Amino acid sequence: MTEHVVIVGGGTGGTVLANDLADRLEPELDAGDVRITLINDDPDHVYKPVWLYVPFGQRELDDGRRSLEDLVDDAVDLRIDRISEIDTESQQLESMEGSDVIEYDYLVLATGSTLEPDQIPGLTEGGHDRRRGGRARARRTDQIPGLTEGGHDYYSESGATDLREELLEFTEGDLVLSVIGTPHMCPAAPLEFVFMADDWFRERGLRDDVDITYTYPIQRVHGNPHIAEWARPIMEERDIGVETFFNAEEIDAEAETITSMEGTELDYDLLVTIPPHGGVDLIEEAGLGDDGWVDVDKHTLEAKAAENVYALGDTADTGVPNAGSVAHYQAGVVGQRLASEIRDRPATATYDGKTLCFIETGMDAASFVEFDYENPPSPASPSEKLHWSKLAYNESYWLTARGLL
Repeated sequence: MTEHVVIVGGGTGGTVLANDLADRLEPELDAGDVRITLINDDPDHVYKPVWLYVPFGQRELDDGRRSLEDLVDDAVDLRIDRISEIDTESQQLESMEGSDVIEYDYLVLATGSTLEPDQIPGLTEGGHDRRRGGRARARRTDQIPGLTEGGHDYYSESGATDLREELLEFTEGDLVLSVIGTPHMCPAAPLEFVFMADDWFRERGLRDDVDITYTYPIQRVHGNPHIAEWARPIMEERDIGVETFFNAEEIDAEAETITSMEGTELDYDLLVTIPPHGGVDLIEEAGLGDDGWVDVDKHTLEAKAAENVYALGDTADTGVPNAGSVAHYQAGVVGQRLASEIRDRPATATYDGKTLCFIETGMDAASFVEFDYENPPSPASPSEKLHWSKLAYNESYWLTARGLL
C-alpha cells in the first residue's frame, strides 16, 4: 500500500521538508510505495525577510517571490489549493478549491503566521495584505480603535511598498514603531527597522529633524532577555526613544496619537506597526491547539492531540522564535522522523531548539546570534562583514528552499 505524506503550507518549512523527503525517500518514491503532496494556497513561495529592505529602496517585492513549481522537486505532487477542514480521526483533509477529500497517512502542518490587523480597527484599510491559510477569522474591528487608518507596516507586501512611499516623503517629525502583540514573525525585525531607519535618516542629513520611538508590549525591548540587554544600550547611544510595557489600545488617526492600555499616549507623524499575528482557524477547529498554533512535543514536533501529525515553523508551539531558520532546522528533523517511520524504524531525530539570526544594526552593519533550548544567545559585535553575510544568505536562500544547502 502506498503511504501518503501530505504537507500543508509552502513556506520555508513546508518547501524545505518536501524537498528533503523527496531526497530521503527517493527509492520508495520510485517504487510507488510513497507519495508526497505539498498543498499551498498560492502558486508562489514568498521569502518574507526581503520585505524589511523594501521601504528603504534596497529590494523589490519580486526579489522575495519564486514559483513553487520551480522550487519543489518533480517527485512531489504540488497542489495549489486551500484546506478547509482537518479530520485527524479519519486522517482526511477537505479541500476548498477542489471540493474533494484528501486522505493522508502522515500530515505535516506548516501553515505559518497570518496578520490580524483587524484586531485594531483602521489597520486593514491601510493596505495590509491578509494572505491566509484555511478559513478566515471573524473580523474583530472593535478591539483597538483606529489602527486601520493610522499605521503602516513592512510585514506584508502592500504594507512594505506603501511604507517606502511614506519614508521617501518623510523629512521631519515623530516616527513611532509599535510592536502590537507577540509572538510575531521575524522577532528581530522591529529592532532592525529602527536601527536601519536611524542610519538611513543620518545618511540623508535628516536625523536631527526626525525623532524615533520604539514601543514593545513587555518590560524590555525584545522577547529574549539576552537580545534585549544587548539592544537597549545601542538604542540609547543612537537616541532611539523606548517605551516598554506599551500595549496599544487605540490609535486616533486624525489626531495622530497612539495610546496604550497602560495610559501612555504618544504623538506620531509616521506610525509603523507590527500588526497582531495569529495562526489559522482550521487548526483550532481540528482540536490541535489554540489560536491556530499546534500543541507539539518541542523535541519531536509531533502533535500532542493526534497521531501521525507533525507541525513545524510558526505553526508549532515550541516557544522558540517565529523565524525561518527554525522552520529550516525543524524540517530536517521531521524529514528524518518520517523517513524512519515509513521504513518501520525507530524515529530518533529530535529538534534541540536551534535558531540563528542576523540582526541588521544599520544600513551597512549587522550582528549575529545562534542559540537553542539550552544555550542562550550572545549577539556578536556588529560589523560590515556580518551585514554582507546576511545579504549573501538572502541571495542564497533559494538554494536552501530547493534543499541544496
